[in-house]
Amino acid sequence: MAVMEKLKIFVVQEPVVAASCVIAGFGFFQPAVVRPILDSMDSSKQVPQPALRDVVSGVTGKKQG
Repeated sequence: MAVMEKLKIFVVQEPVVAASCVIAGFGFFQPAVVRPILDSMDSSKQVPQPALRDVVSGVTGKKQG
């Protein structure tokens, strides 16, 4: 029996396990594609941090003098 025939039988008998294997395979190889894309983007531009008083006033709703 050929490998593809066995694979077809497996997918028909165990569709949930087969789908889980496909999802796991995608998740396993995704970092090999996504990481180089993220590394190639210009991430040297840093976003300035807001002043602490602005953050506190945003959380509490009170203006700091």
